[in-house]
Amino acid sequence: MASLWCVVPAAGRGARVGGDIPKQYLPLAGRPLIEHTLARLATHPRVAGVMVVLGAGDDRWPGLERIGGKPVLTTLGGAERCDSVLAGLDALPAEVKPDDFVLVHDAARPCVRAADIARLIELAVPAGGGLLGAPLRDTLKRADAAHRSVATEPREERWRAFTPQLFRRAELAAALRAAAAGGFKPSDEAMAMERAGHAPLLVEGAEDNIKVTTAADFALAEFLLDRTA
Repeated sequence: MASLWCVVPAAGRGARVGGDIPKQYLPLAGRPLIEHTLARLATHPRVAGVMVVLGAGDDRWPGLERIGGKPVLTTLGGAERCDSVLAGLDALPAEVKPDDFVLVHDAARPCVRAADIARLIELAVPAGGGLLGAPLRDTLKRADAAHRSVATEPREERWRAFTPQLFRRAELAAALRAAAAGGFKPSDEAMAMERAGHAPLLVEGAEDNIKVTTAADFALAEFLLDRTA
């Protein structure tokens, strides 16, 4: 099978981390967070290149043109993640055909394992598309407005969604355009595909594929970087 391009939306600011610097540019183990993420993707043999989607006026992008021997391209994103992913899909090189599969990965997930990317490609391509995730294992509670537990929810058949997520370029673009036309803002690519009538395959991946969201997550991510590959 041919290699795949990866779209990395990086137009957000990561407000929950705090401060004036977008979290993707905060230091992690001596390098900006996003560089670790891009390096993980680029070193995978099935990844042909990376399209990074930046925010308007982003003056912190280091101007990378290659990483791990793979091309790094950039384009401008939109107000929401879904807008940025669509912009990234539209900006992919002409060599990426409408029926080609494309990976979409969070800029703030630097610890994704190469084995999980390989497993996702192996299983989700013949299934028509899919995403990494993990079944819920903790007891799930429903809270009221006062943060009191009012019910225990069933956890069977419920998963946490990770990235990468993998879909055909044209199908994902069409799903995102349809969502936008309906005023719907999907929180991930699988949600847009579900709304368009698809049933993405859930592929179990390592739970240490964390999304760096708060300041405390940086220490955990640095710990994990040395122990995952």
